[in-house]
Amino acid sequence: MSPQPSPSNIMQLGMAFWGSKTLLSAVELDVFSELARQPLDADTLRERLGLHKRSARDFFDSLVALGMLERQDGQYSNTAETDLYLDKAKTSYIGGFLEMANARLYRYWGSLTEGLRTGLPQNETKEGGDFFGKLYSDPDKLKGFLQSMTGISMGGNLAIAKKFPWEEYKTYFDIGAAQGGLVSQVALAHPHISGGGFDLPPTGPVFEEYIRSFGLSERLRFISGDFFKNPLPNADVLSMGHILHDWNLEEKKQLIAKAYEALPNNGALIIFETLIDDDRRTNAFGLLMSLNMLIELPGGFDYSGADCTGWLREAGFRETRVEHLIGPDSMVIGIK
Repeated sequence: MSPQPSPSNIMQLGMAFWGSKTLLSAVELDVFSELARQPLDADTLRERLGLHKRSARDFFDSLVALGMLERQDGQYSNTAETDLYLDKAKTSYIGGFLEMANARLYRYWGSLTEGLRTGLPQNETKEGGDFFGKLYSDPDKLKGFLQSMTGISMGGNLAIAKKFPWEEYKTYFDIGAAQGGLVSQVALAHPHISGGGFDLPPTGPVFEEYIRSFGLSERLRFISGDFFKNPLPNADVLSMGHILHDWNLEEKKQLIAKAYEALPNNGALIIFETLIDDDRRTNAFGLLMSLNMLIELPGGFDYSGADCTGWLREAGFRETRVEHLIGPDSMVIGIK
């Protein structure tokens, strides 16, 4: 006889927000940045973070059980992953996106059911606000948001800099460049590459500051513009990272067509997303990211590699391919 099914997976998933909020609070409290300096015992770590005695030990040990911390002989330390990606002192820090998730998305996802019923965003717009309007009018908030985009993309950025055949090209612009996370990693890994980033005007100072921090200002420059209203920069390679999923199908195709027009013959377009697997069964993160577009935007949705290669072919690209990058991230490459 078959064993009786266990409810374990149902309960783990149904209560997964417990673990999620524990991690998000740890990022907010700078647990990982503190432990990156040195391992600490529970009392010292609690005092450094300003936590009450009651649940501090449970909090730290929950992070151990969740695989986010290690504990040996009473000393807590980061794992290899949290030390690399959640220490604010490192350029590989990805916690900016988690900070935004904690401050904003966590509560808005509480209205997912309403979004599924109405098809409408569930963020500040539902409350009469304009998140992106306020964001781009506040330099400090904009910088934090752009840093979060660098964070969520860093693993993919490093992989693109390594896997794409950059030796075959000379010039490169990232479209919707945000802070400049991708173009800077490419330029650091390939000293012959020059180009820069294209984004809305308020992004410029944040981009230029970030590029200066790597000593890349002579090779990388910022061009301001609206990618729906203005021509895209001409370069051997263009990229769009976490851009297309913001828009509806018509708008996605419009941006791809504009990229095709800006590229020379044999030029390349790189589209970088948390692509949904073609069978729509395994990349849960990609599918959940698409639900996040429902929460955040009126028409955005994520898509599969097959979807994207179809749009590229429709635009005129003669060659297309899909390559996995890291984790849930993949890139689609189109050659004109």
